[in-house]
Amino acid sequence: MATHAGPAEPPRLTEDEFGVLYRRLLSRAAWASGDRGALVALTPARVEAATREVRTGRTVTLAAPVETLPGPDNPEPAKHRMSGQSREDAAGGLHFAMDSFAMNVHGDADSHIDALCHVIYDGTLHGGVAASSVTADGATALTIETAHDGIVGRGVLLDIPRLRGVPWLDPGDHVTADDLGSAETAQHVHVTEGDLLFVRVGHRRRRRELGAWHAAEARAGLHPSALEFLADRRAAVLGGDGNNDTAPSSTEGVDFPVHVLAIHAMGLHLLDYLQFEDLAPVCEAEGRWSFLCVIAPLRLPDATGSPVNPIAVL
Repeated sequence: MATHAGPAEPPRLTEDEFGVLYRRLLSRAAWASGDRGALVALTPARVEAATREVRTGRTVTLAAPVETLPGPDNPEPAKHRMSGQSREDAAGGLHFAMDSFAMNVHGDADSHIDALCHVIYDGTLHGGVAASSVTADGATALTIETAHDGIVGRGVLLDIPRLRGVPWLDPGDHVTADDLGSAETAQHVHVTEGDLLFVRVGHRRRRRELGAWHAAEARAGLHPSALEFLADRRAAVLGGDGNNDTAPSSTEGVDFPVHVLAIHAMGLHLLDYLQFEDLAPVCEAEGRWSFLCVIAPLRLPDATGSPVNPIAVL
């Protein structure tokens, strides 16, 4: 397998350079400026076409198990409490085992989807919606309820460690638009309008083999300029096995530039901390990197995101 070397030094953007990039992407994504953002690209015709990706009927999860133990990247793990009767009280008759969960949706460990109200930038949400629409009691606009009918389309996985001939990208490394284009060529796949684009950096494999680390301080992700690739292809969704943003940030004065560009400027729902270690070997074995993908966020009317379990159907 041919390898493709990544850039030796992360190219940093000044605040002015980021501003130019932001305005350019905002203009190019004007078609996605409404409440549904880039999901408008998922027309019934494109959803119907995506069903033709199903050939074997095999289903594969893109989510990691919800974690309930603390770690360096997960100081506020989900709390799981059993709320049914004890075994001692369930000796006879009918009883139900029950439980409850509480979790921080936007952490650095659990798989989740970001709604378009998740990012406040310069006093507004996506599409110029006032930041005041996000209150202490919940958001009143652009919530995850926008996707209550699900997100269904053609998924494409671009595997950057595979491209570079490494098991994972090291924390601080970044994915460029050139990487994405080269991965397309190497994998004989092409991202088209309305696709759900998933980018593997190997975060989950590194975490599994080396252990958890402070991912908020150091992680691989996309360089902000890589969003030009998504604008070119008019992708409907972006998902990654990390946070999508590199840490430390490659942009002066903006800690999460990819989140700002994708959600705020381009109207892309982001999926963070997925896992592709189940899917990538299947794609490799079948010799194809596209599939039908079904994403079903929980119906949380006032929420800025949701736990999520995307399913690839091959």
